[in-house]
Amino acid sequence: MDGPAQASGSPPSTRDKLSIPAISNHLRAPRRWRGGPAWLVMIADVDAASILTALATGASYRYELIWFLVVLTVPLFFVQEASGRLGAVAGKGLGQLARERYSPRLASTAAISMAVGDVATYIAEYAGIALGLSLFGVPPVVSLPIAFLAHIGLVVRGPYAWVERVLIGVSAGVVISLAAVALHRGLLPYPLLAASVSPSYFLLLAANAGAVVMPFMLYFQSSATATKRTSVAISRQSTLLGAIVSELLMVVVVMIGADVGGAFTFATGAGFSRTLTAGLGQYATYALGAGLVAAAFLALVVISLGSAWGVTEALALPPKSVRWIYAAESLPAVFVPLLFPQLVTLVLALMVAMVFLLIVPGVFLGRLASDPRVMGSEALRGFSRGAYWASLGFVVAVGFVAVAFYL
Repeated sequence: MDGPAQASGSPPSTRDKLSIPAISNHLRAPRRWRGGPAWLVMIADVDAASILTALATGASYRYELIWFLVVLTVPLFFVQEASGRLGAVAGKGLGQLARERYSPRLASTAAISMAVGDVATYIAEYAGIALGLSLFGVPPVVSLPIAFLAHIGLVVRGPYAWVERVLIGVSAGVVISLAAVALHRGLLPYPLLAASVSPSYFLLLAANAGAVVMPFMLYFQSSATATKRTSVAISRQSTLLGAIVSELLMVVVVMIGADVGGAFTFATGAGFSRTLTAGLGQYATYALGAGLVAAAFLALVVISLGSAWGVTEALALPPKSVRWIYAAESLPAVFVPLLFPQLVTLVLALMVAMVFLLIVPGVFLGRLASDPRVMGSEALRGFSRGAYWASLGFVVAVGFVAVAFYL
């Protein structure tokens, strides 16, 4: 690749053949609003893992950690803005650019890191579906196979534009359900600030940091932005809006969790439903369950698209291999929630691990987005470059501090 003009002048041949599983008709993408990728990845960030983490945060510390979620809006925006900027300018996704600009070994490292992160996130999302549908009396042995079939059926269904429209509708369901529960509960007179040296306090800080930027988000937004040929300005605006909305939703979930009680974190099976119902009431529990399932399903699809683009591009695999990637990553994740009774505890552990899995793709993204040979005049420099690396460093540092205190 000689420079940004060549990169943005024509879409990359690999992704022209690649969709879900064929994205050659990406020019059919809706023209009214090209900020869809940024919005979707931000709302997908309010996934089942994030919701369960926020509920546990509220259940353990009520409103006392809301300040931290507000702070996380900053790294969320700067990291994802770089991802959208990369796709908009280079016309290629993070995985493909990593393969083109660096050695195959380094590109493979990025792909493997992403695949591991995807599996961990899949487990968290399927755990969320199992918990959400358990509130309606559906056992995991029934709900998880159905969710798997629906998930795979959608991602292999057709072009990105069609899937995007479905997901935007699902995202609206997530927002509405969480807002309904919050309005039902109202604002309670709990303190907003507190500090602690408790290991659980730092564990929740790290889990929230891990939930705010996940590896799949970097790959998805860069590739989907390139696919839709979104401009840098629209991508930036949509990313900012999505970052604010997603963290506001997380604050709402923390407020919902404030009435649940600390036993929620360790609840299993029917105890999960009883704990939520005792704190929220029956109807609010149903609304929360619906939102949890919708958020998990939205994230499952977005993760799959990120995997299809990221892993396939980084390893230069043939387009048809995306279906095998879907199965290889998600099928094992279906069985883990059936074997692990304390699903909320499992999700929190996975979110802490996500902080460390972010390091490799985060470094690749920062280097590529700062490279004038790839980005031209849109390369990260000055304040934007410093803000990116400070944001990534902050998220990772929280994880290291949390592990140090917890151990």
